[in-house]
Amino acid sequence: MKNLIVSNLELSTTELDYSSLASAMEQLDWHAIDQAPWVSDYPYVPQARFQIAYDGMAIYLHYDIQEEFVKAQYIRPNENVWEDSCVEFFVSFDNRENYYNFEFNALGTGLIGYGPAVKTDRSRLSAEEILRVDTFSQLRTVQGQKSWQQILIIPFDLLSQKAENLKGKTVFANFYKCGDGLPQPHFIAWNAIDNPKPNFHLPNFFGEIKFQ
Repeated sequence: MKNLIVSNLELSTTELDYSSLASAMEQLDWHAIDQAPWVSDYPYVPQARFQIAYDGMAIYLHYDIQEEFVKAQYIRPNENVWEDSCVEFFVSFDNRENYYNFEFNALGTGLIGYGPAVKTDRSRLSAEEILRVDTFSQLRTVQGQKSWQQILIIPFDLLSQKAENLKGKTVFANFYKCGDGLPQPHFIAWNAIDNPKPNFHLPNFFGEIKFQ
């Protein structure tokens, strides 16, 4: 099982644009999303990595993706963003009994669910709640190579969590990159998953993240 430290970094006073936030996070470690459990059926594996931090107000996620095709079709909250170029963050604060799934495409369109692993018992947050997650994205093509970056700011009050309650606490999470509807579908994870078919909704395979 992988583990990492979520750095405590005061970012609430940083200018709200991609460049300023990325610069403020530049000293953080990068973590690779490089586990491809279903590579025999889905051989294409894009390059994906992330940084993570928190302060008294929010969790901050910074993704850096390089892939051959970038697709961003969905524009409304809770649409099928996993069919686009999509990054995902699943996190459980109660020992994997329930978890949030944050799924955002390259445009910053989001889907957020909550509940146990049984999908019929899960619910989605409202569009108004999802839009409270600030997103900052950029896309580049250099010599034919496409890359995109995204920063998400997930406020703690959306999670019914308080930063002070998480300080020093270890919770369970996983980070993903997917693109079900791309010319080269792929499903990759930070922490490895042992399952015959692609499925990110398996909290038993979440890794450990400790809040500094």
